[in-house]
Amino acid sequence: MNIQKINELKEWLNEQKIPLAYISNPQSIAYLTGYHSDPHERVLALFISLDQEPFLFTPALEVEAAKKSPWNQDVVGYLDTEEPFKIIAKEILLRYGSPQICALEKAALSVDRYEELTSYFPNTAFTSDISPFMQQMQLIKTPNEISGLLEAGSWADVAFEVGFSAIQAGISEQEIVAEIEYQLKRKGVSQMSFDTMVLTGSRAADPHGTPNQTRLVDHSFVLFDLGVVWNGYCSDATRTVAYKEPTAFQEEIYALVLKAQLAAQEAVKPGITASQLDKVARDVIEDAGYGSYFNHRLGHGIGTSVHEFPSIVEGNDLVIKEGMCFSIEPGIYIPNQVGVRIEDCVYVTKDGCLPFTKTTKELTIIGG
Repeated sequence: MNIQKINELKEWLNEQKIPLAYISNPQSIAYLTGYHSDPHERVLALFISLDQEPFLFTPALEVEAAKKSPWNQDVVGYLDTEEPFKIIAKEILLRYGSPQICALEKAALSVDRYEELTSYFPNTAFTSDISPFMQQMQLIKTPNEISGLLEAGSWADVAFEVGFSAIQAGISEQEIVAEIEYQLKRKGVSQMSFDTMVLTGSRAADPHGTPNQTRLVDHSFVLFDLGVVWNGYCSDATRTVAYKEPTAFQEEIYALVLKAQLAAQEAVKPGITASQLDKVARDVIEDAGYGSYFNHRLGHGIGTSVHEFPSIVEGNDLVIKEGMCFSIEPGIYIPNQVGVRIEDCVYVTKDGCLPFTKTTKELTIIGG
């Protein structure tokens, strides 16, 4: 349970003169309570009152797990046969009365749930959006959070080692993925932070491709994009390696992406803006004539979820500060030819940054 952050949230509620906040994003709930859950289609909610005790609302089948988590306040459960928002309304009225205003995470609440909630509170204004404040509150990581992210990053390095070792003639993308996830589960990692990506040859030119039964052939690149969840914190890293000797063109593209990634990582320091950082990497690739093949932002925030605020992208004038954590992942994707991406997530120090992952970024050739 993160008392400090809950108190920060209460301070915000006091400044805004809002008596109640409804937190609906499972990642936000985990951040504040220490209770991690994917409720799927069921309702998971946290209610924070300005001057009364909070309560966590979970499906009945999760109540005991929630009580055993770091959360030490009330837990209210509901059965699948019950109407969750009817119970929520009853609890709010019993504990807090009928609030005039309630803040919502608008970025995380579906229209149907919003309509169901508001039907029970016709005299309550649900106009205040707490999502931007939640993003800002999670923006600067504490030393303990950075320690958790470093642990998650070390497991991503283990995953790369397993994946590289699995490479052999004729193996499929899905078989490599299976080996990575099997070996990590054997070592105690229960969850990847997103679907592990292994793409070979020209298929690596799809930035968000899905691994399939495509088999590895000689003189092709293999792109690995992966991460784990470890004690609630995520890792995310990408490496591209060669199977057998690459062509001169492949080496050229790889060297260019590496140059862009290292330049951007070197440029990270407090005071630079997200837009300026994106431009550092993009200029390297554009100056070489491949700008149109770098078709996504440079990076994204990372923490208790794999994609967090901020977005490291052109037009974002957010000033980078010490303690921020985000990815640096330039890429070049030439359809039907070659795809290369190199990514580290980093944390900002007082005069630069340090990566969470240590796997070499120099071009690795596997199989001689």
